[in-house]
Amino acid sequence: MKSDSPENWVGRHIRTLDNISELLCSRMAATFNIAKLKQYADLPALWHWAFFQDPASQDGLGPDGHPNVSAFIPGVEGCARMWAGGRVKFLEPLKVGLDASRESSIIKVVEKEGRSGRLIFVTVQHEIYQEGVMCISEEQDIVYRPPAPVRIEPKPFEEAFDWVEAVEPTPTLLFRYSAVTFNAHRIHYDWPYATEEESYPDLVVHGPLIATLLMRAFVDANPDLRPTYLSYRGLRPLTAEQTFKVSGRHLGDGKAALWAFNNNGLAHQAELQFEEKS
Repeated sequence: MKSDSPENWVGRHIRTLDNISELLCSRMAATFNIAKLKQYADLPALWHWAFFQDPASQDGLGPDGHPNVSAFIPGVEGCARMWAGGRVKFLEPLKVGLDASRESSIIKVVEKEGRSGRLIFVTVQHEIYQEGVMCISEEQDIVYRPPAPVRIEPKPFEEAFDWVEAVEPTPTLLFRYSAVTFNAHRIHYDWPYATEEESYPDLVVHGPLIATLLMRAFVDANPDLRPTYLSYRGLRPLTAEQTFKVSGRHLGDGKAALWAFNNNGLAHQAELQFEEKS
């Protein structure tokens, strides 16, 4: 096994400090068209993805906009990097205005040969603390794959919903979410790059943005319930200027199924566990 082989990434660890700042939360609230959060308010579910970002220098970015060199999660030459899904435990609410820390470790790397070539699956564990209390425990799934033309074949999706909301993924929404999460991946804001270099039909909606909208739709429809665990997975891309819907249905036993879809079919699915607010 080569010393720079991805399998040798397992065990890497990094600690990141941040403040759950009112200013950044106000920018996130503006992006989602909701009222500003006051100091010490509970941070909405999955908004923690706007924090603890690696401030990679401009000359440290690769052609796709991702950091090209990182002591924690390196790039892989000849491969595109994607956030494929993950699992999140909501233990305690993060509070706006307070300092927080995140402990991150690479816990698993698996290499496979797919139809398009070499695939590398990386699982990163994050634990987020505030005032000495673990608030979030998370596993993030990242996949490296060879660049290949994206095929989006329509496949109708039909389910019975208990709630559903429509989302208009405008280029400005994608740009602002990229900005507030410090995400320079060019497929989200650079139309020529997204369509010519990575062969998408348009700008691509962020997977984390879709997951956040799924959670917001659940909370809007179920204000007396508190999410405790989320497992989510991206299935196919959603693109700008094509309306999509975020929906869900109660499954019983404190669980719900969540889906994001458009006219081309199911794009994102998740299972949520919840409890009644005390």
